Amino acid sequence: MKSPLADRIRPTSIEEVSGQKHILGEGKLLRRLLDGACEVPNMIFYGPSGVGKTTVANIIAAKTGKTLHRLNATTASVSDIKDIISSLDGFLAADGVLLYLDEIQHFNKKQQQSLLEFMENGKITLIASTTENPYFYVYNAVLSRSVVFEFLPLSSGDIEEALTNAVKKLSETEYAGLGLNITPEAKSHIAESAAGDVRKALNSLEISLMGAASDENGHLTVDLELAEQATQKKALRHDRDGDSHYDLLSAFHKSVRGSDPDAAVYYLARLLSGGDMAGAMRRMLAIASEDIGLAYPQAAVITKACCDSALQLGLPEARLPLAQAAIMLATAPKSNSVVMAIDAAMSDIESFDTGEIPLTLKDTHYQGAEKLGRGGYVYPHPFPNHWVKQQYLPDKIKDRHYYEYGDNKTELAAKQYWQRIKEGESECIAENVEKISAE
Repeated sequence: MKSPLADRIRPTSIEEVSGQKHILGEGKLLRRLLDGACEVPNMIFYGPSGVGKTTVANIIAAKTGKTLHRLNATTASVSDIKDIISSLDGFLAADGVLLYLDEIQHFNKKQQQSLLEFMENGKITLIASTTENPYFYVYNAVLSRSVVFEFLPLSSGDIEEALTNAVKKLSETEYAGLGLNITPEAKSHIAESAAGDVRKALNSLEISLMGAASDENGHLTVDLELAEQATQKKALRHDRDGDSHYDLLSAFHKSVRGSDPDAAVYYLARLLSGGDMAGAMRRMLAIASEDIGLAYPQAAVITKACCDSALQLGLPEARLPLAQAAIMLATAPKSNSVVMAIDAAMSDIESFDTGEIPLTLKDTHYQGAEKLGRGGYVYPHPFPNHWVKQQYLPDKIKDRHYYEYGDNKTELAAKQYWQRIKEGESECIAENVEKISAE
C-alpha cells in the first residue's frame, strides 16, 4: 500500500521546508542550532497540524545521526517508553537516541516524568510536538528542560511553493515522462482551501492526480475544475492579487465603518473561506483606530486580543474571536478624530517648514544647555489637575489645532473636562504658576 503523498515527498533538508521562516530563516535560533553542532537541545514544537513539525524533526534526526524512535502519545503507553529506555545501553544507542513524541499533550504527568532522568543525562533527546499550548499541557519539569518553538499556519504563498515543488518531484519520479502540470488557478485554489495546512494541500493534489485524464499528447493537467472537486470546495471569486480581493477587503471595512454587523460578519466569512485570515486581522486592527478610535479606546485592545487568540487557535476555531472582534467593531461608537488629527499633522510636516522645537522643550540633561538657551519648562504635575499653560508647538504653528474632539460620549466628556480646566480655571492656575515654580 502506497503511503500518502505528503510522506513520499517529505523534505529532507531545511532548505526544502516551506514556510516557518520566523524560526528556520537565516540567523533564526532553530536554523542556527541545526547549522551548528550535531548536538541539539530538547525541544517542543507547538503548532497546528500540517505545518512541518514532523518534517523538521526528521531532518534533525538525520543531521544528528542519532537513532530515531517515534511515539504517538495518543496510542503509546509506559511500556513503550520502557522499551526505548531498555535500548539505551545497547550498541545502536551509544550516542543516545532521539525520541520524537507526537501529541505529547496526551501523555499524563507520570508518563512525561518517566523521561526526565534520561533527558537530564543526555541519553534521550526529546522532540515533542503538540497542537495545544505547551504551557498548559506539558509538565513543568519537561518544559523547563526544553526549548519551545512555535510553528505557524503556512501562508497561501508558502503552500503554492510546496505544491510547485511536489509537482516537480512527481514529474521526475512517479509521473516521469507524462508531462505533469497544474494550472495557476488550480494551485491557488488548493492553497487557499488548505487553510495553512500543507499536508491537506498535498492530499488534495494527490486526489486531483488520481482523477486527472491524459490529453491527446498523454499529458496530465490538474485544472481548477478538478481542484474544486478534489477539495470539495467551490472556488470563491477571491483572487488575492486581483481586484476582487481588494473589493472584498473594501466591502468588509466599509461594512464595519457603517456599523452593519450582519454585513461585517458576512464579508469576514468570505475572507476566511478564501484563506485570508491575515488580511481580515490587519484590516480590523486598522479599523479599531481609524474608525472607532477615541470613541471606544478599548476597541484596539480587544481587537488585538482577538487576533492573538485567532493565531493561537488556527482555523476553524479562529473564526470565533475574529467574528467577536468584527461584531464589536461594527456595533461600537464611531470616531475618525484620530486619523484626521494625524493626517493633518503629517500634511503640515510634508508641506512646509513647521519650525524649531521650542527651547523650553529641548533636552537639558547636559552641561552647557543653559548657555544655549535651553530651559524654562514648567513641570505640570504639581499644579491643580496636573496642567499648566505653556507652549508646546513650534512658533510657526503655535496656534494650529490638529485634534478636534469627536461628537461621541467619551470624547465629549474629555472635551468638557479640559474646557473646565483650561478655560474655567485658567485664571486660578495662572496665579499659582509663579508660586509653584519658585518652590
